[in-house]
Amino acid sequence: MIQEFTKENLNSIAEVLGTRYKTTGQVARFEVSNEQNGNRIVIEIHLGIDLDAKKINMVSVYSHGTFLQLHNCTGFIASDILHQVTFFGRTDNQTTGLIVEREGGCSLYANVDESLMRGDFTKLPPELMMCSVALSLTESIDIEGFTFDE
Repeated sequence: MIQEFTKENLNSIAEVLGTRYKTTGQVARFEVSNEQNGNRIVIEIHLGIDLDAKKINMVSVYSHGTFLQLHNCTGFIASDILHQVTFFGRTDNQTTGLIVEREGGCSLYANVDESLMRGDFTKLPPELMMCSVALSLTESIDIEGFTFDE
């Protein structure tokens, strides 16, 4: 079942990213730029896209040399402390996270097994530590009970 982004959800995302958003139809668009480091990204949240008789949310990120999409976004965490928003989707025992930062940075971690997020990240090989730490926030969200209204 699709979860809907509310106006309050979009406002909290904008606040954490230090920007405003515009909506056109079923798309919310955020522009984030950082003059100090020259980063500029655009985030679009596509709300309720019809896919084979079911609706999904999709998050797209555009930057100078990159285009990323997170299909079937099932949740997000907007962190004032970290100045970032983590959009994520879960399928079976895997999580994909798309992290956008107020400073204009963006990271993608795809198909991360949940065991990496639940274990002791200090015991992981260095190349796996970042995804474990970055997506560990999503473990606090119960997808079955999650709604974008929260």
